[in-house]
Amino acid sequence: MLAADLAARKLGLRAGMPVAQAQALVPGLTVMDARPEADLAALERLALWLQQRIAPIVALDRPDGLVLDTTGADHLHGGETVMLRDIVRRLAASGVHARAVAAGTLGAAHAVARTTRDMAVVVPAGGLRDRIADLPIAALRLPENIVAGLDKLGLRRIGDLDHAPRAPLALRFGPEVALRLDQALGRVDEPILPVRPVDPVSAARAFAEPIAAAETIARAIGTLVPPLCSGLEARGLGVRRLDLLLHRVDRRAEAVRIATGRPVRDAERLARLLCEKIETIDPGFGIERMVLTATLTEPIETRQHVSALVEQEDADLSGLIDILANRVGMRALYRLAPVESDVPERSVTRVPALAPDARAEWPGYWPRPIRLLPHPEPIGTMAMLPDHPPAFFVWRGVRRRVACADGPERVFGEWWQGDAELATVRDYFRVEDTSGARFWIYRAGDGEHGESGSQRWFLHGIFG
Repeated sequence: MLAADLAARKLGLRAGMPVAQAQALVPGLTVMDARPEADLAALERLALWLQQRIAPIVALDRPDGLVLDTTGADHLHGGETVMLRDIVRRLAASGVHARAVAAGTLGAAHAVARTTRDMAVVVPAGGLRDRIADLPIAALRLPENIVAGLDKLGLRRIGDLDHAPRAPLALRFGPEVALRLDQALGRVDEPILPVRPVDPVSAARAFAEPIAAAETIARAIGTLVPPLCSGLEARGLGVRRLDLLLHRVDRRAEAVRIATGRPVRDAERLARLLCEKIETIDPGFGIERMVLTATLTEPIETRQHVSALVEQEDADLSGLIDILANRVGMRALYRLAPVESDVPERSVTRVPALAPDARAEWPGYWPRPIRLLPHPEPIGTMAMLPDHPPAFFVWRGVRRRVACADGPERVFGEWWQGDAELATVRDYFRVEDTSGARFWIYRAGDGEHGESGSQRWFLHGIFG
């Protein structure tokens, strides 16, 4: 057996077990031949999918892992923690059970990912050594015979290996033990060989002498973008993800990724977005080659400009939104859109800033507060049942006397959401206190029947 999932392990099966033993434990077990070539092809397809959506540098960590260099790209996804959870969630939606780890080195990320039970882990930069010290030596990607030999010497944890004398180990097991340990701890750089998309639109330039100044890098970007846009125009495409790889003389690569809300092939606009990222580039001892690749493209639609003098052309905000989104991240820019639901917190959703207008509107027959709290907050009240507004209420430690009120507006639960909402109702009131501040409060229940709600009061919004 090559692998065993959770269901198989519950039946007593494990990887490495002979098939005859597995069939004896589980009668009727279906046995199929392994297809390592198909597994590798699927892993490469998954790598290209992540390269288009997450980070420009994605490599295979055979036989069952992927390595992503997210430097310069994680801010587009809301930070490392949000990005890792999003990757795991997307893969789970596709039927792929995965764990994601962000660490300062490839070796440390590999070791933690294969030993942790958490779905998403971020290893702090200053805590890498302590984080992997108690992990088994097998997590260092060493051959089984070397791991077995170290085990006979009493070296079972990475921390034990780090404190052991190196010369005797190198003499007995070769240089690989120290190399893997140093790679995991960041003492030795480990190159990452990224997968490349099939027939991408790209432009490259090699330099006779290494460059490092920001002005020189900007000029080089200016020479790479026009031929890339010409390639996009020839295919009728616009770019949504653009990756700039800067190969340094020390064999390391710096990566810059920009994203656009709509397909773009405007050379000046793309060059400006790339140049804003120059300050994030560490040129080291110099950059000897630059490669600009359109990782994610879409067909671009051409449209006729308004020619009539009486017709107003809609303002194009996509350029401004792209600039802001590449500074603060795509997730930080959104707009609110209506959802067909009477329950206030379900009647609004976030959509991308440049998402098409769904032509839906919020109903206007009842006024809604300008600010809806993320979660209704409980308040203390004095009110007559079943349908009177409160005489006063206490919110966040402040007692407010109600001067006038309007309501109730009854909102019924959505029975299709589950049995818990079959009989629930909310009675909303617009109230104004003696200082003139106006609030949106509700009672959970109809004031008479216990099955309709808890009969407690909540504050849900604030009017302007």
